[in-house]
Amino acid sequence: MIEIADIREWRNHDVVDQDDKKIGSLENVYVDTATDAPSFATVTVGMLGRHRLVFVPIADAVAGPGYLRVPFNRNDVKNAPSIGTDDVLAAEQEPEVFAHYHLEYATGTGGERRLARR
Repeated sequence: MIEIADIREWRNHDVVDQDDKKIGSLENVYVDTATDAPSFATVTVGMLGRHRLVFVPIADAVAGPGYLRVPFNRNDVKNAPSIGTDDVLAAEQEPEVFAHYHLEYATGTGGERRLARR
């Protein structure tokens, strides 16, 4: 598992897929509110002037020299739910982020959000 203190140092570094193809640049980390463990990262993708942030799970990510490798195909990540570069993930969008990667989603026992940006 990647420690939150370590992954912050990787902001703006390349995020690559399992074949080392560049997906984009690491923007932010979202933690699981139940455990405070890193859960998803947002990755800046798109063309200049049309950037957006896509979500990718980082539980099985590997940090290398100057990159973060995620165990997903580049096209799958680029087609993941996204937000604008100045936006925040809305609570009602959380289930679709998890569903895109076939991950189970459940809110907290009191209906709390599952993800928080760090």
